Amino acid sequence: MEKIKNRWLIAVSGVCVHLSIGSIYAWSKLGSMVEKQVVADWSLQQITTVFSIAIFFLGVSAAFMGKVVEKKGPRFTGTIAAIFFGSGVFLGGLALNMENLYLLFATYGMIGGIGLGMGYVTPVSTMVKWFPDRRGLATGLAIMGFGLGAALEIYLIKNIFPAFGITSISTILMILGPVYGVIMLVASQYLEKPPVDWLPEGYNPDELEKSGKVVKKDLSNITANESLKTARFYFLWAILFINVTSGIALISVANSMGREIVMLSVEAAAVLVMLMSMFNAFGRLGWSTLSDYIGRPATYIAFFVIQIAAFYYLTTFFGGDISGAGKIAFQVAFLIILTCYGGGFATVPAFIGDLFGTKELGAIHGYILTAWALAGVIGPQIISYLKDTTGSYQIALYYLIGFLFVGLLSSVLLILNMKKMRKQQIVDAELKMAA
Repeated sequence: MEKIKNRWLIAVSGVCVHLSIGSIYAWSKLGSMVEKQVVADWSLQQITTVFSIAIFFLGVSAAFMGKVVEKKGPRFTGTIAAIFFGSGVFLGGLALNMENLYLLFATYGMIGGIGLGMGYVTPVSTMVKWFPDRRGLATGLAIMGFGLGAALEIYLIKNIFPAFGITSISTILMILGPVYGVIMLVASQYLEKPPVDWLPEGYNPDELEKSGKVVKKDLSNITANESLKTARFYFLWAILFINVTSGIALISVANSMGREIVMLSVEAAAVLVMLMSMFNAFGRLGWSTLSDYIGRPATYIAFFVIQIAAFYYLTTFFGGDISGAGKIAFQVAFLIILTCYGGGFATVPAFIGDLFGTKELGAIHGYILTAWALAGVIGPQIISYLKDTTGSYQIALYYLIGFLFVGLLSSVLLILNMKKMRKQQIVDAELKMAA
């Protein structure tokens, strides 16, 4: 009899993969270092485009690789992800050293982005299947690593590399690329899907239901292609797209916003970026775990309500309070938004399981992540374009507030769609029994 792997070690392996690829979120800090290092006259929008390309290819590759994870297994896709991401970061450092912007787009942006997408979907769908009793917790653990990746990289850049006399961002990337590649390669070797019909000890939904306990059943159990024919797929896609667009816009310019709006020092702005990474990570674990208790629909409603209030609060700082207390309040609002941003990512895989089952969860997750690809381009480009053309971030924030209201409406429509389907299922069950 084949020995069943330890699902908590599976979780640790998934976190290691996501810690590596999560370094992409340090680009806000890296971007300011790039501005200082390169002699060429690169604009904020051009530097931000590197990040947008990486996120775009993350979503595109995730859409294709979701089905590959289901067919070939997570070890196979994790290995490919390690090669692409590690080489993309290394070659990106080489491109920076050559001061070749288009080569940077192709390496760190495109090659690294493909590795991002592969690495992102590989452990998530696997962990959902290992934790049917704690879906929110499982996806939160995996995706928490993605949020912490930037904090780890910024710490290394600020403290470890300088101790060895390494301050060039191009050199740092050429070192980190192989390191990330090796970590991902080793972690991926332990990843594996659970045996068919496997359930954790003490968890049997049918037995629990017979004993009178309330067991939340999936709305359906369908294939990825079948999911594309449902309205709830597009509601969920829109919800993720709007949540990501708003959050990623702030992430891409967090460093410069802090320095320009409330006059944070260079050091304080760097600390803000690192704290954002940590709150992004803890929001992923906290919100997704909470969603196991309050439900995924209520969790997304909370995301949009909280962010609308927080974004509006940020608009009050233009020409307003930049005292010590004001600076702290500004950063707190940023960090609250980042918990919702991270929580949105971590809750989506569990939500997919609730709506469509786990038959092809990885493939559906890949399709849904195309929302991230588009948001990764639109969010940073909108905020940097409006900043370059208007000289202020305030107008961009108002646009994002309006967008968040659309997200709130989409969440309500999805809830109504789910209730309608549940009622129809009850009617169909009663007719079947009557027949």
